[in-house]
Amino acid sequence: MTSHLGDLLVTARETIGYACDLLAQTPLDAVQSKQDRDLVSNVDLSIERAIRARLADRTPTIGFLGEEEGTSDGSPHAETWILDPVDGTNNFIHGIPLYGISLALVRENRPEVGVIALPGQGSVYYGATGLGAFKDDRPIRCRSTPNLSEAIVTMGDYAVGDNAPDKNTRRLSLTAHLAGTVERVRMLGSAAVDMAWLAEGRTDAALALSNSAWDFTAGVAIAREAGARVRDIDGTEHSLTSRGLIATAAGVSDEAVALVRKAMDDTNPAPNRTRAHLS
Repeated sequence: MTSHLGDLLVTARETIGYACDLLAQTPLDAVQSKQDRDLVSNVDLSIERAIRARLADRTPTIGFLGEEEGTSDGSPHAETWILDPVDGTNNFIHGIPLYGISLALVRENRPEVGVIALPGQGSVYYGATGLGAFKDDRPIRCRSTPNLSEAIVTMGDYAVGDNAPDKNTRRLSLTAHLAGTVERVRMLGSAAVDMAWLAEGRTDAALALSNSAWDFTAGVAIAREAGARVRDIDGTEHSLTSRGLIATAAGVSDEAVALVRKAMDDTNPAPNRTRAHLS
């Protein structure tokens, strides 16, 4: 299995290199809205279509899921590639160099291979189960952070689109709890950047109250190999079906889970609170 993953990691790295070339060569000349304040560009679509075709040719027995156009077919696959062609599209469109291209290989609901390119930073991060985590061929590890008061924490964007106000009630609660606890809070606008920087030790935790497979899967594979603990918001181990993500340096994992759960509890009124108010 290790040699198989090693071969797939090589394929993923070559594919990400090809995607970076496409990004550099494709003019940004069309942007459209997917939903309220959620954008997609011609670059996203061009990269996804090219990578879908390339991987279908090189690994025909492996399925494919892309953020923009979904799966290639409805048949089940033992393994699946998951691609985010431009993670942080809004940053990319506005010329903010915090965006990435993210490719993962999943087997039985578990990320096994991950590659993240950050073209605006000129770096590539990658890892595979049992093979370690690397940035530009140099091994990387998470920081050994003893408590959240010494942690730089990134969190996912505020919600847009359907039910955004309800979703943002929870995000604002989490922001408030973090502001009173951690060293600093950062919102970078790209899950790929969040996870790569956690794995490298630039930050200490990455938190998200949503869980799209294309956003986090590659980063989860890399961060775990770099020593991170990656959990769902209820404290269980993170998977593709998790409700959210708490990825941290191992030493602050339990503290981070407790903080997130407290923030979520504070947005849920006590059972009798509404009745008492109305009586």
